[in-house]
Amino acid sequence: MEVRLLLLALICLHAAPRWASAQQPEEATVIVKGSTRIAETDENYVCATIDWWPPEKCNYNQCPWGQSSILNLDLDHPFLAQAIQAAAFDNLRIRLGGSLQDRVVYDVGTESPCSPFRNMSNGLFGFSVGCIGLDRWDKLNDLFQKTGAIVTFGVNALYGRYNVRRSIWAGKWNSTNAYDFVKYTISKGYPVGSWEFGNELSGHGIGAKVDAKLYGKDVVEFKSILRQLYKAPLSQPLLLAPGGFFDQQWYSQLLQTSGHGVVNALTHHVYNLGGGDDVHLIRKILDPKYLDRAEDTYRDRQLTIQRHGTWASAWVSESGGVFNNGGPLVSNTFINSIWYLDQLGMASKYNTKVFCRQTLIGGNYGLLDTQTFLPNPDYYSALLWHRLMGNGVLSIDVIALIAPRRLRAYAHCRRQQQGITLLVINLSNTTGYNVTLQNDINVSLGKRPNLEKRSSFTQKLRKAVSWLGSTPSSDTKKREEYHLMAKDSNLQSKTMLLNGVPLELGDDGSVPAMNPVLGAVDSPLYLAPTSIAFVVLPKFEAKACS
Repeated sequence: MEVRLLLLALICLHAAPRWASAQQPEEATVIVKGSTRIAETDENYVCATIDWWPPEKCNYNQCPWGQSSILNLDLDHPFLAQAIQAAAFDNLRIRLGGSLQDRVVYDVGTESPCSPFRNMSNGLFGFSVGCIGLDRWDKLNDLFQKTGAIVTFGVNALYGRYNVRRSIWAGKWNSTNAYDFVKYTISKGYPVGSWEFGNELSGHGIGAKVDAKLYGKDVVEFKSILRQLYKAPLSQPLLLAPGGFFDQQWYSQLLQTSGHGVVNALTHHVYNLGGGDDVHLIRKILDPKYLDRAEDTYRDRQLTIQRHGTWASAWVSESGGVFNNGGPLVSNTFINSIWYLDQLGMASKYNTKVFCRQTLIGGNYGLLDTQTFLPNPDYYSALLWHRLMGNGVLSIDVIALIAPRRLRAYAHCRRQQQGITLLVINLSNTTGYNVTLQNDINVSLGKRPNLEKRSSFTQKLRKAVSWLGSTPSSDTKKREEYHLMAKDSNLQSKTMLLNGVPLELGDDGSVPAMNPVLGAVDSPLYLAPTSIAFVVLPKFEAKACS
């Protein structure tokens, strides 16, 4: 019997998946608590931005924006429509905004020429005031309506104000230009789902800052404009604010000043990895302690809403991870998907409804390459999240004897179907894991899974046989696995492998089929070093998902 077992195991190991590691994996257990939801996201949780930066936006002797801004992006490029069309994302949420939005004039009811941004040494961020013409706004909306995009537009919140000293801006917001622009948008029937007031003017600000009480009063005025112009109550768009870096005192004051029901979603930005010239970006992404720091911000923002604005939801309206254009050969490569998916999972636990990635295209952190419009690895990561992870967030426990914090896991109800989806991330570049998946209703109270290493060679082979398994009697005993790895194990590769197969567009620009491999539900999940896996469990018993 032992000999037969050894032979069978050797056959199974010979047929092991291409992503399997030769090193003996460590044991771990993920326990999913499916009785209650700990949070909920919006159905269209995944979001991407298009920014205002012109080609002259440069940092660290690099100018990575090219023709990718709201004003100059090639809207007729076939890959662009393919990337955001309904077939890929159903309805991708797109946020139009960024650092220069508070220097944008809308060419409606104005007498000055409509000129683009230009370099100006004493201008905010080194640029002059810029303008968007109505013909460009019309063309943008043609794309959005063609692809079914859900639009968020960031409004200029500095219009009419003046610079007092350094970064401090004072004076009342002049609402006339925004009023005319919103009115025009409504007259054309463009379905803007939400308007965001200002960009990074909160707290200490980035380039410019505005007092929270003054900001709150202006938000009230903008809300009044939206209520006046959108006459039907059911057509009212959401008002988002302030679209900046979280400062608990400032955000609390904003909610208190603006009052009940004015701010529909409290928005903040995430750039927690450092600047684009940081040589330690990869080390930070693989450091669980460093990643965990972001959790404090999500927790504090949730508490601020609970104490001062229970009517408001929470959004991340911009998240590039690495500020100043993103990190070259980091933000646009496989390694960044570890940061990105971990952030999507972490934010969802704190009732974040929407998470907008900087950018859809532009800079080094685009989901699409700025020059070719081809998808970077994070595009496929975003697409898999959107297709597999539902809006119900479940609690989990991760148990491992070796480096437990390097094994990250998040569980959601399955998107629009029965069961759950698990996202598992391995931060270790040397250790793989055999992960046992359990439902908390099957774990005895007061007992934890036994993770002691098996010393017997025969027992290890039995574990291999158990994982590879025999053919189940029906699909109900199988789970779907989507394993993501870097091509050639190069973490800075721009090619991502799904179950060992490169993800590449078809000749016509179509998104490739993203099919799972099937595994037995009662066998451990193998997670290779520095890899990611989505695991769909169709028959997982979770009352919170029924």
